[in-house]
Amino acid sequence: MASQESQGRTNPIFKDYLPGSSDVPQLVEPTSLWKQTSHNHNLPPGLEYLNQLDQIIIHQQVELLEAILGTETSSKYEIKNHLGQRVYFAVEENGCFDRRLCAPVRAFTMRIADNAGREVIRVIRPLRCSSCCCPCFLQQLEVQSPPGTVAGYVVQNWDPFLPKFTIQNQSKEDVLKIIGPCATCGCFEDVDFEVKALNEMTTIGKISKYWSGFVNNVFTNTANFGIQVPVDLDVRIKAVMIGACFLIKSLELWT
Repeated sequence: MASQESQGRTNPIFKDYLPGSSDVPQLVEPTSLWKQTSHNHNLPPGLEYLNQLDQIIIHQQVELLEAILGTETSSKYEIKNHLGQRVYFAVEENGCFDRRLCAPVRAFTMRIADNAGREVIRVIRPLRCSSCCCPCFLQQLEVQSPPGTVAGYVVQNWDPFLPKFTIQNQSKEDVLKIIGPCATCGCFEDVDFEVKALNEMTTIGKISKYWSGFVNNVFTNTANFGIQVPVDLDVRIKAVMIGACFLIKSLELWT
């Protein structure tokens, strides 16, 4: 009941952060739906537009106070299509204690709203470990859409050499793998985490951190990220992929 009520109104957390009106194109019916498990009328509210996207760009907003004073503030992001048109807006919720003392493994809730300010995706990350030396209690993240209804999970897999994650559906069944490079220092080039089938042989997409210039990388924590997946991937899994990008970013696997 609470989740249904939240779909019809703007969440107060977005009132100070929502940009102005955006130029979002009219919805176009996707040409292939055979990998989509739900018909359009059964999609989670607010995810209809994801149904036609095969590329998602996540742009972290620059905080002037953070850039000048070096203070850590709650992160805010614009989520765009390949044309740079804003589709969603994300705000991270956590405490100052978490940001300062537990930064890479901090617990947070990421609230993602559409251009009307209605929360359509919620990403929940508890405080957990991430060390390759300890295979216990590794990172796990839950993605809800609509808020209160599980869409899927991102689970970190132990590996002594490579960063690895598993994408799971709402029933905790493995769907895809994400495998990063051994060296994730993106000096003067993009860094790609490959999205693979469960056999880890077939690559179907990638999550990337785009090189944004020397000054931006050295003096700020802001960055641009890209997600490329098949257009006919289940829309709930696309939402989980957005959560995976936020998890990889927060773990500071890109430097």
